[in-house]
Amino acid sequence: MRDGVTCPALIVHCVSCHTFQSTMAHNHHHDSESYHGDPLDTPSPTEERESDEIEEQKHFQKVLMALAFYRRHSLIMNNRRRHDYNLISQHHKKLLPDYLQKVDQVDKLIEENALVLKEIVKASGIFSETEVQASIMNNRGKKPPVSPSDMDKVRSTLKQFVRDWSKEGEPERQAAYEPILNELESIYKNMPLEERGQVRVLVPGAGLGRLAFEICNRGFSCQGNEFSFYMLFSSNFILNRVSAPEEFSIYPFIHSFSNIRDSEQQLAPIKIPDVLPSSLPPTADFSMVAGDFVEVYGDNDKSEGQWDVVATCFFIDTAKNIIRYLEVIHKILKPGGSWINIGPLLYHFENTPGENSIELSLAEVKEIAEKIGFTITNEKTIPSTYTSNPNSMLKYVYECSFWKATKK
Repeated sequence: MRDGVTCPALIVHCVSCHTFQSTMAHNHHHDSESYHGDPLDTPSPTEERESDEIEEQKHFQKVLMALAFYRRHSLIMNNRRRHDYNLISQHHKKLLPDYLQKVDQVDKLIEENALVLKEIVKASGIFSETEVQASIMNNRGKKPPVSPSDMDKVRSTLKQFVRDWSKEGEPERQAAYEPILNELESIYKNMPLEERGQVRVLVPGAGLGRLAFEICNRGFSCQGNEFSFYMLFSSNFILNRVSAPEEFSIYPFIHSFSNIRDSEQQLAPIKIPDVLPSSLPPTADFSMVAGDFVEVYGDNDKSEGQWDVVATCFFIDTAKNIIRYLEVIHKILKPGGSWINIGPLLYHFENTPGENSIELSLAEVKEIAEKIGFTITNEKTIPSTYTSNPNSMLKYVYECSFWKATKK
């Protein structure tokens, strides 16, 4: 129960997080071959677990501090525009009489975004508002203790809210989510609605949870899996802490002035959520699980043959080794189960220093899927953008590959 609204079985699982249940796979492993001390000093399983939990807490803190320091970092970046404006000639300033007013308005909208991010931090339950404010005060006058990469992830999270939980994001959801939902409806068209709760669907890379929510909204039981804690903290907020449609306003497109058609569009609010994620069918079980997909499901024998459907949307190219992803999907599906996929192949770890990465062509991916034990049908290409500004002069359109694959 939250604010008088019941959200059936909406659970977020992870380790070390006070408000969440503990089922997250550990991501920090002790490498025994690289340990050079006395063998008798090898850490016990309990010591390793405690070390893992300390590392996870540090990661939680890093993510939450990035959310908390968004305001300060963004105001500093926006102030650069004032500085650059002051360097131009008086003649040019007269041609731009309202420019500083726009910059001032962006400052105000940064403050509005910061209020929403503050609610996300509060909803996490890990740090109190006093602790967050103390950290900010301790760093006053210093460079914010977050990296440009951290801030990129915060800004990307704001855009993800547009894609998943706003009216403006509906075209992207229609392109990427509807084909999966329609395929599910086709597979189970003869199953009575009241029995759909028996069908278990897994959505790896669930992001802010909208696809998983829509699957549940059609009566199926669905579990979302997500690795990014920027996404997990934000999905926990939107799924469990919002009490009314369009309760919050965000301004995700104010951080860049490039490719803007009209300033009024750029500064307009995006209201979230477009729907309240509470009125799910009583038979549907909805949960979110934190952790790496391979570690949570592939390294867990209890997951073998447990899922009727695995739905991957803009996900399989997040793999360091895409073959391992395909093996895990095959392993966890029931015989005759369905893998529904849509997305491009923008390999996330290609050319990333210090990371291994296997990049396969689409033809190679499908060939390996067949060898592993899938029969691929219903193939088509679907164009889609991803977290794009609907009013921007620049949009990247992916030619997404769609298919249904059946486990032989």
